[in-house]
Amino acid sequence: MNSLTLIVGTILSVQSLAAKSFDSQPTVVKSIPVGSAQFTMPTPDPITVFTYKPAGFNNGPLLVVFHGVDRNAEEYRNHAICMAEKFKAIVVAPRFDAARFKSERYQQGGVLCNGKLQPQDQWTYAIVLRLVNLMRTREGRPDMSYYLIGHSAGGQFLARMAAFMPGDACRIVASNPSSYLFPTRDLPFGYGFANLPPGLNNDDVMRNYLATPLTFYLGTGDTTPAAHFDDSPIAMKQGASRVERGRACFAMARKLAAKRKWVFNWRKIETRGVGHSASRMFAAKEVEYALFGTTPQLSLSHKPTRSRAGHPHGKPKRD
Repeated sequence: MNSLTLIVGTILSVQSLAAKSFDSQPTVVKSIPVGSAQFTMPTPDPITVFTYKPAGFNNGPLLVVFHGVDRNAEEYRNHAICMAEKFKAIVVAPRFDAARFKSERYQQGGVLCNGKLQPQDQWTYAIVLRLVNLMRTREGRPDMSYYLIGHSAGGQFLARMAAFMPGDACRIVASNPSSYLFPTRDLPFGYGFANLPPGLNNDDVMRNYLATPLTFYLGTGDTTPAAHFDDSPIAMKQGASRVERGRACFAMARKLAAKRKWVFNWRKIETRGVGHSASRMFAAKEVEYALFGTTPQLSLSHKPTRSRAGHPHGKPKRD
């Protein structure tokens, strides 16, 4: 089996996973309530999900918000209320508790457990697909547009999800992560694409990664190593700070795409003066461009179809 066949097969399996996840959800006719609430998604891992629906919500998008290493999903939901109100969107913030979702299952997506490759339906990324499909069911909108945004450890989670299981998200926003997945075979996963199983670090994988609708949303003041900053020798090769690393990863990706004449769907949006703060990043005016681009009204109805997967290796530090 050649590498391209393997990749195509993986793509189809992820698409099947998303469809299966949607079909397997229990029929729930009641939509989530207006204002702040929470519920438990029961299968396969019970996950507490904090929600917010603005008054007068009318067929807006879904924003899935991902917390940092403190696992403070309720606080992140609260930080995201400003986005829910501004964009007339439902916000859901799943909590990946530290007891069950250590770095291997959260920042790294649960692809490996003690170095062993896990079935795709056990990846933490798959939980996100199930949550999206559950929300689509509850709102009675199987084609509901959705966007993913995470800060710090949540940004790490989404930056790697963008490469390996992006689903059909309209846009994936990784804000101020401590380390990045550079499009290079000179760094091991999760800093680059080296040490991956055969067929998952070739040009086809790189090209698909660069075509993913991914935004690096950076605070220009995030220059001081804070708690959980990845200062490992490999990470320091990416840059001395979070903002340096984001800029470097974006520049490498754009240069590679131009050289190979590949589609490049990434964005880099910077918020001047903001440091390592999810609340300030979510409240900044630039978050609109990070999510929706220069014409958010058009982007809200955009429903790209995209689904890929892969098999990461390595243990980036917590952020």
